[in-house]
Amino acid sequence: MTKTDYVSYITEDTGLTKADVMRVLDSFQRATIKGLKENGKCSITGFMTLTAKDKPEKIGRNPRTGEQVTIPAKTAITIKAGSKLKDALN
Repeated sequence: MTKTDYVSYITEDTGLTKADVMRVLDSFQRATIKGLKENGKCSITGFMTLTAKDKPEKIGRNPRTGEQVTIPAKTAITIKAGSKLKDALN
């Protein structure tokens, strides 16, 4: 499902305008990023929990040449499905 699909679905489901739904989704995205940056975690009870985890720099290997390469440190995001999401899919 793309962002456009979400906007269309929510517009039909709620009766809001596409512009209003787009603003809400953009705000949700900004709030999620802010929560992950400030707290390292963002949770919607029963739906999902996003967690930011710092990954240290490490040495990897180029599979084509076998040459060692340094993989820089980064922040990865993990997603854990909540009970309502799991139940809806099973």
